[in-house]
Amino acid sequence: QVKKAVEALLAFARSKAKGDAVAPNESENVHLLVTVWKVPRVARVIKIPLPHGIRPETAEVCLFTKDEPNLSAEQTENLYRKLLIQNGIRSVSQIISYKTLKKEYKLFEAKRRLLNRFDLFLSDDRIRRLLPSHLGKHFYERKKAPLSVNLKARNLAKELQKHIQGTTLPVTNKGCCYTARIGHTGMKADEILDNIIAAAEVIAKKLPKNWKNVKILHLKTLKSVALPIFTANISNLDE
Repeated sequence: QVKKAVEALLAFARSKAKGDAVAPNESENVHLLVTVWKVPRVARVIKIPLPHGIRPETAEVCLFTKDEPNLSAEQTENLYRKLLIQNGIRSVSQIISYKTLKKEYKLFEAKRRLLNRFDLFLSDDRIRRLLPSHLGKHFYERKKAPLSVNLKARNLAKELQKHIQGTTLPVTNKGCCYTARIGHTGMKADEILDNIIAAAEVIAKKLPKNWKNVKILHLKTLKSVALPIFTANISNLDE
């Protein structure tokens, strides 16, 4: 069922691209829509590692780090840049220390430029809770809240790739439908399929009330209709 839906979406995207001569090579994001029976009491973000990366190689990634004692902002940023290179990590385009963030991104316009420039934000888990007051609500509204990473992890490359190549499902306590980016139309059908199965397994364990709370799963791109790939039995309601 999932495979049929993926193939139908890819075929639709291809036929759309042919008619849309302006940007034939632009790939569209594929989203997994999760509808639940019962809205959870508390909002949370479920992190989902994926077997196939969903970001193009050209995706811009920004990392916020803590300030190192006795070092200037620039020295701190260089220190972490070296650490990433030593670990073979080339996917982070910019490192911004907490000091730089406070000083250079005070104004709304500067924050907005920062938000638009990067595809993904990561944050040193030691300063994660300090960021919301400096970044402002737009980061959270646009679902670009920085993801916490452990820069002391033994296998740093694995720790960062997990987030860079993974996805998130923001679960709110305001509504019953949530969206996770699961792939793009430039990927192979089997890769998107693997990602959906992997995401479903994580959702089954981490969604409040687990899999029992999943009512319907849909798959869609921005321009397509939503194709149902799973519908729960009504008996799941007896909870």
